[in-house]
Amino acid sequence: MSVTSTVSFKVSASLAAAGIGALIIASGALAQATSSRMKGMQLSNDQPIQIESDKLEIKDPESKAIFTGNVKVVQGTTTLQAGNMTVFYKATEGATITSGNADIDRIEVNNKVFLSSGAQQATGDTGLVNLTNQTIVLKGDKVVLSEGKNVFVGCQLNVQMDTGEAQLEACGGRVQIQLDPQSRKQN
Repeated sequence: MSVTSTVSFKVSASLAAAGIGALIIASGALAQATSSRMKGMQLSNDQPIQIESDKLEIKDPESKAIFTGNVKVVQGTTTLQAGNMTVFYKATEGATITSGNADIDRIEVNNKVFLSSGAQQATGDTGLVNLTNQTIVLKGDKVVLSEGKNVFVGCQLNVQMDTGEAQLEACGGRVQIQLDPQSRKQN
């Protein structure tokens, strides 16, 4: 038997539209769901991006670049860190990653993934940033999303970058949420 409950709430000013999301519907599992706004978690194809790593291997025929060791990506106020990252870019005539004229299709990261934007932070074991679909997916034994003292824990975080909608899936049980009432915007 599957049981689903829905909870709506507000968190700090940048997430004031609603609470952080969680949804899991699995056979025999107790599930909890909320919807959310996460406007800060974004990467873009039309903004400068800085990437650092211990090693870089470019495979232009395969339209990918492999960054290994202490990877750090910065674009505007968004920072992505991981042990390893593979960037897949769109294969178009004359576009290469080294020329800077290749559009990124998706970014796969693993080995202690950390994503931050403003006051929002998220951690997981693996991640996928799909710039074509404007989505971010973080997965792991424990995915933690936080903003100030507000903390959300699950196993998979899905963010729709263009709308800011987010969904956090539980680890076979329930999503864990800790909210600090002091973090609410003072009117």
